[in-house]
Amino acid sequence: MSDSPKQPADQKPSQNSTEVYAIHGAEPEVLAYAMAKYSRSSLTMRESLTEISSQRAEQFLNTFYFQYGHRSIADLAHIPFAVERLSLLAAIALVDETRWDGQERSTRYQNFQRSGWFTPPLGSHARASYTHAIESLFASYQTLSAGMFEALKAAIPQPEEMKQDVYARTLKARAFDAARYLLPLATNTSLGQIVNARTLENQVSRLLSSPFHEIRELGLKLRTAASEPAWNVQRDKLEELAGEGVVNPEATAQILNDLMPPVRTAPTLVKYAEASEYQISSRRELTQAARELMDGVQIYPAPIVDLLDDEEHLEVELVTSLLYPNCHYSYRQLRGAVGALTETRRNELLKIGTSHRGKHDELLRSFHSGHGFRFDILMDIGGFRDMHRHRRCVQLIQEFSDVHGYDEPVCPGQPTLAEAGLDAAYKAAIEAAFTAYRTLRDSGEPEAAQSAQYLLPLGTRCRAMFKMDFAEALYIAELRSTVAGHFSYRRVAWEMYRAVAVRHPALADLFRIEDVNLPTDLLKR
Repeated sequence: MSDSPKQPADQKPSQNSTEVYAIHGAEPEVLAYAMAKYSRSSLTMRESLTEISSQRAEQFLNTFYFQYGHRSIADLAHIPFAVERLSLLAAIALVDETRWDGQERSTRYQNFQRSGWFTPPLGSHARASYTHAIESLFASYQTLSAGMFEALKAAIPQPEEMKQDVYARTLKARAFDAARYLLPLATNTSLGQIVNARTLENQVSRLLSSPFHEIRELGLKLRTAASEPAWNVQRDKLEELAGEGVVNPEATAQILNDLMPPVRTAPTLVKYAEASEYQISSRRELTQAARELMDGVQIYPAPIVDLLDDEEHLEVELVTSLLYPNCHYSYRQLRGAVGALTETRRNELLKIGTSHRGKHDELLRSFHSGHGFRFDILMDIGGFRDMHRHRRCVQLIQEFSDVHGYDEPVCPGQPTLAEAGLDAAYKAAIEAAFTAYRTLRDSGEPEAAQSAQYLLPLGTRCRAMFKMDFAEALYIAELRSTVAGHFSYRRVAWEMYRAVAVRHPALADLFRIEDVNLPTDLLKR
């Protein structure tokens, strides 16, 4: 069969000639420039990528991204990162982006006893006390994990059709689910993320604005990783083969120079990412404002999940949302105090949220208001980390503290801590960690006081506001209530569903929900 005749250069292509092809091998910034050219050039992607150099991409980005503020261009440059050996506290800060994709090590399937932990800059005496507290928590974590595994084996016989290794692995995962409550926030973890350059820029700036030394260092390391040559798995493999004599070293060097030059993933797009004075100053002034507003007021008890009514003025929601992440009060209690203020004073608090905003600063997250479903959630930090992964909602997170106490691992159908003979040891471990936390917090050293949060175990309760639409409320309730989930967030998902069902009975039947109060088949994952 002969080839079809070539189309003349000046002839328009057929209306039914859509072409689709995947692209691989282009540098992220070059690819972003090539895609941006669709709005300014009639060239195809192949033609654009052929003619664009890294230097031209940098010139383009300097003009249109930084001078003209076309930030959507950075959405086109996606960069994968591996972030390894960072604390759980830092990992929570790192992934706190609404546009984030990634995966972290699982506390269910890995024994974190081997992970080690992060130690912040501390004086010798404080460092010794800190290390002792962490070591004690890890020892208790190991004891609880082993003890719960034995209790599960005694309570749940191995089915004949289930292999021994599958049976043991399933019960170990259940045991880790209980033991994770004793992991301190200092515990090391690792994660991978794939983010676009705009998210990376915001992420770096936010991390550099943190009061935690480790998190500020993490921001610097991310910016450096995006600016320096990236690790290339193919290049590394070829160099290894050349070193072993499998391939010709001279030919390999030529290939590396011509076809695999070092690639810097986003040196232009993140070069101006710095600490945000807007975030730092706003956080300081809003914390002071919340302290003055609630001076001497006791924190009232609150339910696990509180679905806020939607009959409130937007100005009240905005001010309450600005103050909420900077204190430990429930949204409902804080809103009562805000609602009682004069309109003049509310407007003054509202302006704090914008008074330090620079030319290119996005508004604080608290300004994302007006959602139909707002859940004020009080749960253990470990369960919160799972809920934190939901991106189609606005999350306002309060600082971790011992003020709300702690939870115990309770799962219908699973042996309780008391039944496993672990109740007293668990409570003693938590209380010892809280004592060490308070001692470090009240030591009078600013860095030590901040670092005390690393000593809090994942069983510690924390408060966060989740704002969303109905579709996301249904999605979270359905996904997080399944039998395979962790019992901590299963309970929260169930309470979210119940709150919606009470408020909007007609919507209740739309949920495909599982009653989390029924005994669980613990061998079902």
